[in-house]
Amino acid sequence: MPVKIRLQRHGKKGKPFYWIVAADGRAKRDGKFLEKLGTYNPNVNPAEINLNVDGTVAWLQNGAQPTDTARGILSYKGVLLKNHLVGGVRKGALTEEQAEEKFNSWIEDKAQRIGSKEAGLADVQAKSKAEALAAEKAVNEKRMADAAAALAPEVVEEEVAEEEAVEATEAVTEESPAKEEAPAVEAEAAKEEE
Repeated sequence: MPVKIRLQRHGKKGKPFYWIVAADGRAKRDGKFLEKLGTYNPNVNPAEINLNVDGTVAWLQNGAQPTDTARGILSYKGVLLKNHLVGGVRKGALTEEQAEEKFNSWIEDKAQRIGSKEAGLADVQAKSKAEALAAEKAVNEKRMADAAAALAPEVVEEEVAEEEAVEATEAVTEESPAKEEAPAVEAEAAKEEE
């Protein structure tokens, strides 16, 4: 029986979620499978992959053939490297400790690369948020300036009317003290004459 390691689609329309399974090559895509090896969620960035590495290596050692997409996922998670190292151990080229050490160093290096990618994505997202906020502030300031300009003629007319009223009251108050000062000046002038 030809065994394939392939993806089985789940999830809803437009939001796919895949199971990575070992299945008979003649079975339907989403049909009967022999063993579920992991999951693959392409909806997040970077894609989320959970995989039983040892179980997948066991299926590969027994002759299971991965599909092209499954091969890419297995390579990304290091399953093909581990399968290669297990073959080297079986042939006597490596010891199990050396194989585990190589695999673990590869996993650490891969984790650092993924971490740097996530940090870069977070920086890009923060920068785009800051740019959007600055653009929104500029639009809001322009709206406020336009609203102030639209209200300005009405305000100017009200201010002119208020200024005219103030000037009129000042003129009235200025005239009253002048009349009061004039009799006082006349009285002083009369005293000086006497």
